[in-house]
Amino acid sequence: MDCFIHPQALCESGKIGRGTRVWAFAHILPGAVVGADCNICDGVFIENDVRLGDNVTVKCGVQLWDGVTLGDNVFVGPNATFTNDRFPRSKVRPGQFLRTTVCDGASIGANATILPGVTIGLNAMVGAGAVVTRSVPPHAIVVGNPAKIVGYADAERREAADRLDAMSGPGLEESEVAGVTLHRFRSVPDMRGTLTVGLFEEEIPFAPRRFFFVYDVPTVDTRGEHAHRTCAQFLMATRGCVHVVADDGVKRKEYVLDAPDKGLYLPPMVWGIQYRYSEDAVLLVFASKEYDSGDYIRDYSEFLRCVEARRGGAS
Repeated sequence: MDCFIHPQALCESGKIGRGTRVWAFAHILPGAVVGADCNICDGVFIENDVRLGDNVTVKCGVQLWDGVTLGDNVFVGPNATFTNDRFPRSKVRPGQFLRTTVCDGASIGANATILPGVTIGLNAMVGAGAVVTRSVPPHAIVVGNPAKIVGYADAERREAADRLDAMSGPGLEESEVAGVTLHRFRSVPDMRGTLTVGLFEEEIPFAPRRFFFVYDVPTVDTRGEHAHRTCAQFLMATRGCVHVVADDGVKRKEYVLDAPDKGLYLPPMVWGIQYRYSEDAVLLVFASKEYDSGDYIRDYSEFLRCVEARRGGAS
């Protein structure tokens, strides 16, 4: 085989990709499939019903049990633990083990524990020692026990107040994410309170057909995680603080809506995520169209395919 197997490794599989290195005391069972250019470090155990993509790194002390699939360019840190049975009993084997999938480009930190049946999304990052009890969205960074989202990979964070607070009046800031704009509206303070006002179609890029509020969101939960094919949205935190990630399939930025005179415009075909709601947060969303379930793209892989298809059509 066009790969390196250390003399002290036990490799029973004939499906080891070109350029892969298997180091001392690793044990790979006959049914396992390991892709090209992988690095299987000392003391790794890989069971039969396991699939590894290309360019995967599995560090020392990791066991990959039946039902685990690792995509391309995945990193698994030392002593990370995978599981495949929610209610294990000695010598009691379930009819079928739960599937656990780690998507392309994801990283799992040292000593993390991954419960069975979850999916670690594209390019996601699991922090060292985290206990992952449910699926992790694409690009999300999760830490803690149980693991919760604390950020998104490659998403530059920009406080909504950073540049807009320097303005003496209303204005907007363009984004590197296609079509996304951050707005500040006129505020009129006096001893009776403060009034904020904006004009649809002049300051907000469309006249809304509907609106909705989101509130009482547990801080560990994430909203959004979808794109719209034709509907545009405008988001305002009328109270409290909400973090918003905007992603056009190439660029990704994170904004913090933390005052009622600031708003974020999300055009169609931008993947939007809202998370880290403060306890008192109330998010107001204006939409350019009435509700249509067919307008939603809820799978990130499908979103990327649609973006690529539109670019291909434009060229």
